[in-house]
Amino acid sequence: MRPLLSAKLVLPLVAIAALAACQTKTPAPKANGAALPTMERIALGANACWFKSGDPAFKAYRLAPELNSFSGRPRILVVHRNSPESRPLLVVHAEGNPAKLEAFGPLMSEAVSARIATDVKRWAAGGKGC
Repeated sequence: MRPLLSAKLVLPLVAIAALAACQTKTPAPKANGAALPTMERIALGANACWFKSGDPAFKAYRLAPELNSFSGRPRILVVHRNSPESRPLLVVHAEGNPAKLEAFGPLMSEAVSARIATDVKRWAAGGKGC
């Protein structure tokens, strides 16, 4: 009787192992790498993390997204809070698919530039959070 008892235990375990081996894990969806969706993600991240959060590093500025670009280069601008018509302090734009990002302006020579670059890269790759 012992071999029968072993078979009763082993067969279900083998069946479960076989089913588990057949299942494939679906990879996490990859972020769309085209210019517009990339800049949309960056604009949402910048708005939430830099401006709506009340971050002191960005308190004197405001976000001016220009995502509907006919030039194929959607962009966001960071401008002075009280004079949004003045020259932008930061321009982040993307072009192509996969998007080629570029960030430039006076803020990129300030202490906050490393943080800007890190945040922009994270959001462009599909990362969330501040």
